[in-house]
Amino acid sequence: MSQRAQRARGEAPGPSAFLVVDKPAGWTSHDVVDSARRWFGTRRIGHLGTLDPQATGVLPLALRDATKLIPYVPADPKVYRGVIRLGIETDTLDGDGREVSRHAGPLPSEAAVRTALASFPGEHEQVPPMFSAVKQGGVPLYRLARRGEQVERAPRKVRIDAFSLLSYRAPDAEVEVTCSPGTYVRVLAAELGSRLGCGAYLHSLCRLRSGPFELAQAAPFAVLAEEADRGALGARLLRPAAALGLATLRLTPEDARRVLHGAALPAGGAPRAVGERLAALDPTGALLAILEVAPDRRLRPLRVLHRLAAREQVW
Repeated sequence: MSQRAQRARGEAPGPSAFLVVDKPAGWTSHDVVDSARRWFGTRRIGHLGTLDPQATGVLPLALRDATKLIPYVPADPKVYRGVIRLGIETDTLDGDGREVSRHAGPLPSEAAVRTALASFPGEHEQVPPMFSAVKQGGVPLYRLARRGEQVERAPRKVRIDAFSLLSYRAPDAEVEVTCSPGTYVRVLAAELGSRLGCGAYLHSLCRLRSGPFELAQAAPFAVLAEEADRGALGARLLRPAAALGLATLRLTPEDARRVLHGAALPAGGAPRAVGERLAALDPTGALLAILEVAPDRRLRPLRVLHRLAAREQVW
């Protein structure tokens, strides 16, 4: 699509890239996306993994045709730092909810908290909370919860790689968790309270990492908004090839032409595992395609981005 056609439909031309936002507390992930659409003059923006409104931290955004790359961006691992408040339970499992119970006895010792956290790593069946965006019958669970409804939810497999205590000043335990995508840290907080026999809820949460994106790459929302007003956001954008977290392969002009037409390439070089993916760059260094090692060891185009690169300045 030409820039003229884009303008005709109210679409500002610009690069396809990724932007990492440090989401503020109290904002939904969709609120951030709506703001970014105004900053960049395009509706084609999506996020890579919802954060609860209360949470802060890494919220990666895909701009324009970089949204087509979202399925190929590693979502694993997720790393969070948060505060779990012991002795109180809420209906939402976090600080935004209504208190439903309060522990009357003494709170557990630091040693007891550390022992309980050490029992979490591994694979688990986790039931999504009622106050979540998971849909049942096409309706988000949080809408049912706000109407006072409780429904059966199918458990999901999640993986906890690490769950460590950073500090403990009762009733607050500061923790860090490394887990698989789809894990609800709110549910982990409630489960910790259950294992300790005192109840608990997630008081605060910050996402430190989401796949290849880290908090060090993120900028606070207020800073981004100010830079958008000055037209200075371009320096914040991340090249898609780097965001994919894949090994790169610079193609010759002839191989680039073959990939554009969907042809596989001989693997060449060091042996690669079947199913391994690579980011193929054209001779100028622009992202051209995602290649995958086929069973015959040839590099098969999995996603060709020739139209994207031609019109969207994909770096």
